[in-house]
Amino acid sequence: MFYIILETTSTFSTIGIPVLIISSLGLLFGLILAIASKVFEVKIDPRVEAVIEALPGANCGACGAAGCAGYAERVVNEGEAANKCAPGGPAVAALIAKIMGQDASAMTQKVAVIHCSSGGKDNTKWKYYYQGVDSCKAAVNIAGGPNSCSWGCMGLNDCQKACMFDAISIDENGMRVIDFNKCTGCGACVKACPRKLIMLVPINRNVYIKCSSKEKGPDAKAVCGTSRPCIGCGICSRKCPVQAITVENNLARIDYDKCINCGLCATVCPTKAIQDLLAGMRKKADINPELCIGCTICAKVCPVTAISGELKQLHVVDKDICIGCERCVSKCPKKAIEMV
Repeated sequence: MFYIILETTSTFSTIGIPVLIISSLGLLFGLILAIASKVFEVKIDPRVEAVIEALPGANCGACGAAGCAGYAERVVNEGEAANKCAPGGPAVAALIAKIMGQDASAMTQKVAVIHCSSGGKDNTKWKYYYQGVDSCKAAVNIAGGPNSCSWGCMGLNDCQKACMFDAISIDENGMRVIDFNKCTGCGACVKACPRKLIMLVPINRNVYIKCSSKEKGPDAKAVCGTSRPCIGCGICSRKCPVQAITVENNLARIDYDKCINCGLCATVCPTKAIQDLLAGMRKKADINPELCIGCTICAKVCPVTAISGELKQLHVVDKDICIGCERCVSKCPKKAIEMV
């Protein structure tokens, strides 16, 4: 009997006491962790999770944050604007503004535009045949790139590889084509192009300078193959009715904050370096004779003198001259002009 009791005591000392100690320590550490979690708790604003849910989850970085979660934290904790999600567009901006209890500011969708018309099979001249890494970023470091124009597209498609939305394709001539219906304006292709040929443009602007060459006129023509280079002549700048075009370093550039989308620059460009997607499709101004009071305001603001008429007499529009800029529409005090 004594032996059994002694054996039981020995077994408890060997197994029971360590188990009891470990259990006690586990309970103590658990208690400490529970207290620490309360003391050092980092409270997550539920609005952060709501904003993350509202975002499309592309993690494209167009907003300037590392990803959608980072942007959500900026919106909630740092007052970041609600309209910086390019893939989400105005709909997501409005939803985020609602979550934050703010008014959604206007957001114009932007799309990527390639400011170069070369890069295809026959649209540029080549200095040598490149057989290195299939990347524009790699090729540009070898003698400045394989194409003669040091400002033009090398055609190795870094932009297409960077596009997460399948918005860039290659046509039968080897030219990159951007599908505006798919483009979200995330800017990934802008960052990928080593020659900075791509920029984001408001989707409601349809006139683009398809060149980035800063060579002088004859030199630009000499290296551009069959493409249409800007030669820095300045005609577009002088003809622009709202001074939206400037020429610097032999290259014209459009200020889209000023541009009225009239396309006049494209019609006067001698090398056809300016692309107008609305060419031949613009509506023309039409004056309602029952509303016109002959104030002459429309005639004064027309950049191409397409409107004529005497004071207090009915004015008329020469449709062959009208470029459809709509300046007369916005200035008419009687709303007598519409685009047809």
